Amino acid sequence: MKNKKILIVAFIALLILIVGSLGLFIIDETEQAIITRFGKPVRTIIDPGLHFKVPFLEIVHAFDKRFLEWRGDSNQVTTKDKRFIWVDTYARWHITDPLLFYKRLRDERGAMSRLDDIIDGETRTSIAKHDLIELVRTTNRKPQKDQSIPDQNTESLRDIIYGREKIASEIQDASSTRMEDLGIEILDFKIKRLNYVKEVQSTVFERMITERKRIADKYRSEGQGEASRISGEKERELKRIQSEAKRTAQEIMGKADAEAAAIYNNAYNQSVASRDFYAFMKTMKTYQQILDTETSVILSTDSYLYRYLKSANPE
Repeated sequence: MKNKKILIVAFIALLILIVGSLGLFIIDETEQAIITRFGKPVRTIIDPGLHFKVPFLEIVHAFDKRFLEWRGDSNQVTTKDKRFIWVDTYARWHITDPLLFYKRLRDERGAMSRLDDIIDGETRTSIAKHDLIELVRTTNRKPQKDQSIPDQNTESLRDIIYGREKIASEIQDASSTRMEDLGIEILDFKIKRLNYVKEVQSTVFERMITERKRIADKYRSEGQGEASRISGEKERELKRIQSEAKRTAQEIMGKADAEAAAIYNNAYNQSVASRDFYAFMKTMKTYQQILDTETSVILSTDSYLYRYLKSANPE
């Protein structure tokens, strides 16, 4: 009988231990939880540690307490100036009211789906109210123009009113207002990337290529013109140098002829003996130049050349 009582007590203690262990649960410091009884929330647990619930009757629904990340899908959006672009967005959010979050969204998957609807919708609405340049630029800092490239497009140099950061803040505020009723706060929102749609992108690239080709053709034409100018100047300078060289050569030759004539004249004006000797030497040189063993010469008796031949052969 005594052993039977001990077994019953041990069984009851074991049952209480098992039931008690089923009622204990731990909330991590990165979590917060809602306790429901028969599907209805009964209390909210924010503090981490060991907690107790009624076994089999209450269920723990834990949610992340940390800052969570939302990445939007790339969406095709039309700007105010009718530019078709792809927009990539990013946001961070966290749960501020676990009870309201559970009642409206149930879990984080439902929250992500709701964020997609709200943030994407506000992004489309806001972008449709602004020109593309407002989304591309952030401030009115004046870009440096490349003076070597003529006829640059000045559209991107005009002042902006809002800018990307202000538009992103506008989208964040509008989305946060709509998310307050869901127990969620949007901490940050950014436009990660903008890009033209493929059809428009091809047109833009073709226009850029055409513009660069036009500038290249302009430089090429200017280069050819400059090359022609340099070549013309070279030919003109070459002819000038050659002309001056010929003139200088003629002047030198004229001076040399004048000096030679003066020498001949001086020699001729010397004494008779000198003149005769000069005439004799000049004639001998002439003989050497015009006579050889195969040459026949016919001279008249009064020829100047015949005088020395006659004197050499008096008969």
